[in-house]
Amino acid sequence: MLPAMSNPLAMPQVIEANGLRFGYHSLGEGPLVLLLHGFPDTAKAWDEILAPVASAGFQAVAPYLRGYSPTEAPANDASTDELGADVIALIDAFGAEAATVVGHDWGGAAAYAAAALAPDRVSRLVTVALPHPAGFKPKITDLWPARHFLTFRRKSAPSKFVAKDFKGLREIYRRWSPNWDVTDADLADIKRCLSNPESLNAIFGYYRSLQRTPSDLMRRRISVPTAAIAGRSDGAVPVRAFEEAASRFTGEYEVLELPGGHFPHRENTDAFTQMLLAAIGG
Repeated sequence: MLPAMSNPLAMPQVIEANGLRFGYHSLGEGPLVLLLHGFPDTAKAWDEILAPVASAGFQAVAPYLRGYSPTEAPANDASTDELGADVIALIDAFGAEAATVVGHDWGGAAAYAAAALAPDRVSRLVTVALPHPAGFKPKITDLWPARHFLTFRRKSAPSKFVAKDFKGLREIYRRWSPNWDVTDADLADIKRCLSNPESLNAIFGYYRSLQRTPSDLMRRRISVPTAAIAGRSDGAVPVRAFEEAASRFTGEYEVLELPGGHFPHRENTDAFTQMLLAAIGG
């Protein structure tokens, strides 16, 4: 058993994958579990989850997605297909035949893409706060909560997001997780990351690269056993969207609900960790 750690491996390590240097935090030994953060967040979001996953007999690795400092910012805007390729490259870099992939928000998109790209390399999929993009059938009432997919594509979006002491960042957390009293400490690492001009530009590049319809890769159905975790008060995604996405899966698929909004792994860490360990067999 590993000792309890409130802030495991504060200083990130570095590994090369898919032509980029990725920063990451890691604990434990055993089968690989990749924990992919979303927007607006960093690998530090998994700090309190790394140790329990490692104690359950896994190598728990939380990388910073491409463009999120200290991971390198690519020259081009990242596509979802590239994010999936990053995941497979990271599995290779850590010397694993396959991995359990856990992804929140954009990390969830990367996880879906990886499972579609190389299903033999992903042994189990757990996604958080993101239904499969090709399975969601939005209603008119869903358009306003999802307006960031349009506004974040604007040239002025990055500068507006960090202006006035990160007013845009705080508004997103309030909107997406309305019942979470977010503190300065909760936002400290993403503010650090967004203060890097290259990272700020690269992070909004995820939205600029989005197309009207999912790529061929993202239209493939997922055969990997999948658990999709939804926050009941998510201000960005309705719970029903996860049920509607069931058609995108040919393998085992279950929807799990937790109290909280768009960041259930941070809002209800203990309950989330128990649910995650049950889902991955820990």
